[in-house]
Amino acid sequence: MTTGPNGLKIRNIAELARMAGVSAGTVSRALAGKELVNKETRERIQALAREHGFRPNQMARRLRTQKTGVIGVVIPLGHERRQHISDPFFMTLFGYLADELTESGHDLMLSRVIPGDDEWLDRIVDSGMLDGALVIGQSNQTDVIERVAEQYRPLVVWGSHREGQMQCTVGVDNIAGGRLAAERLVARGAKNLAFFGDTNGPEIAERLAGAQAVANAHSLPMRAFPTHLASDEMASQIATHLDDLGATIDGIVCASDTIAMTTIRMLHERGRSVPDQIAVTGFDDLPLAERMVPQLTTVRQDIAAGARAMVDNLHRRMAGEDAPSKVMMPELIVRESA
Repeated sequence: MTTGPNGLKIRNIAELARMAGVSAGTVSRALAGKELVNKETRERIQALAREHGFRPNQMARRLRTQKTGVIGVVIPLGHERRQHISDPFFMTLFGYLADELTESGHDLMLSRVIPGDDEWLDRIVDSGMLDGALVIGQSNQTDVIERVAEQYRPLVVWGSHREGQMQCTVGVDNIAGGRLAAERLVARGAKNLAFFGDTNGPEIAERLAGAQAVANAHSLPMRAFPTHLASDEMASQIATHLDDLGATIDGIVCASDTIAMTTIRMLHERGRSVPDQIAVTGFDDLPLAERMVPQLTTVRQDIAAGARAMVDNLHRRMAGEDAPSKVMMPELIVRESA
C-alpha cells in the first residue's frame, strides 16, 4: 500500500483511476500495455503507478480474467529416458523461449516428462495451471501429442511437420538438413559414410533419410548406427561404433552437434585426424560448435528464430486465431571438421 498526493493511500486500481482522471478500465488496460489506450494516456498512467509504487494485485487479475499467466514448457523423453535437461540443445532452446515469454509477461513452468502412459500430456494441459504449453521435441510421442492437439488449441511443438497433422509445429526441414550434411562430405571426396543418431524420433529419422538419399544418389555405402543423446551412454556407444568401423569410414553424419563433438574426441583418442583422415558434420549449430577444436562443420537450425515463432504461434492460438506450422530451412555452416 502506498501514499499518493495529499497523503492519500493508493489501495487499488479505482483510486489510481481517480488520481489519473480516467476510468478503472482504462487504468487496467494501460497497466497491461494495451494499445486500446492512446500512448500519451497509457504512459501517464504507467508513470503515476511507478511514482506511487502501485502494482496491481496479480491474483485478483488472474481470478477476474481466468488466466494464470503461466506457460508450460514440456520436454518429453519417450525414447531417450536418460537424457538430461542440461542437454545443450534443450538449454539453448529453453533459454530463447524463456526470454520471449518473459518479455510478454508470462511465467514459466518447466516439466521433464518420462511418459509412463498415454495420458501424460492430458494431465499437464488439464491441470488448470497453464494458459498454454510449448513442447520441446516429439520423441516417440507423436501420436499422444497429435491426439491432445485435436482438443487443446494453445499448444505448439518444436518438431517435424507432416501434412494433415493437427499439432502446430515449428522446426527445420530435417530431410533437407540431412542432405546438406551428406552432400558436404561427398563434395570433400568421402566414399564410405556413416550416420550416428537414434532414429526412434521423427526429427533424427528424417535427417538419416536425407543423408541416405544423397548416398544412394552417388551409389555410396552408408551405415546407420543407433546413438543415444544421453551423455552417460553416448560416449561408450560412439567408441564401440568407431572400433567396429576401423579405418573404413571417411565421413560421418552426426544427428546432433553433441554427438559430433563426442565423435571427434573419440577419433582423436584413436589417433585419427579430423578432417584429414575422416570428416565429421553435426546438426544444430550450438554456440559450442565454433569454440571447439577443430571447429565444427554443422547444419544450422535457427533456434532463436524458432523460439520466436513458437511463442508467436502460441500467442495467436491463445487469442483464438489460426497459427499454421512453420518449417524453417536449414543452412550448412562450413568450418574445420568437414
